[in-house]
Amino acid sequence: MSIYNVGIFVGSLRKESFNKKIAQFILDQEESKFSYRMIDIGDLPLYNQDFDDAGNPPASYTRFRQEVASLDAVLFVTAEYNRSIPAVLKNAIDVGSRPYGKNKWDGKPGAIISSSTGVYGGFGANHHLRQSLVFVNIPTMQQPEAYLGDIGSCIGPSGTVELAKTKDFLRSFKTAFEQWAERIIHTKRQN
Repeated sequence: MSIYNVGIFVGSLRKESFNKKIAQFILDQEESKFSYRMIDIGDLPLYNQDFDDAGNPPASYTRFRQEVASLDAVLFVTAEYNRSIPAVLKNAIDVGSRPYGKNKWDGKPGAIISSSTGVYGGFGANHHLRQSLVFVNIPTMQQPEAYLGDIGSCIGPSGTVELAKTKDFLRSFKTAFEQWAERIIHTKRQN
């Protein structure tokens, strides 16, 4: 059985981040052909081309680029800050796409789960993130979309996703993503 490696990128650094809890729920589900792991983005200095031009990028850039290169697919789980994506997530995309011509994201199928404590479920972040993903050539799953509103009510006192309908939705989203991503990965490997 083939194993596909999926990196989860969480757009929040907060210790008790709802998005980390969503990502953890995905990690805790039974695996089949897909193996998930969270990729740390909190230690990446803001992208500065001078590091690459000098041929001396920070060790965290090198580590991150190697991790992204090793992935078959990517999943972004993000909060919404001011109707857009958190800076830490945009920075990770920039670091992984540079230096020019060495884009580590290229062709990896991806999906987005956005959330917020408000009713819109991170709609702005979800769509702004899609704009960047188009440019770095991450084909992004269109359906089902995942906007988790009022996310605080989905997380129980234990700090895990406990609302049954949210669990069911996340499981079905994960299944849809895996089926869609496998088709893209299979096609890519044949070419």
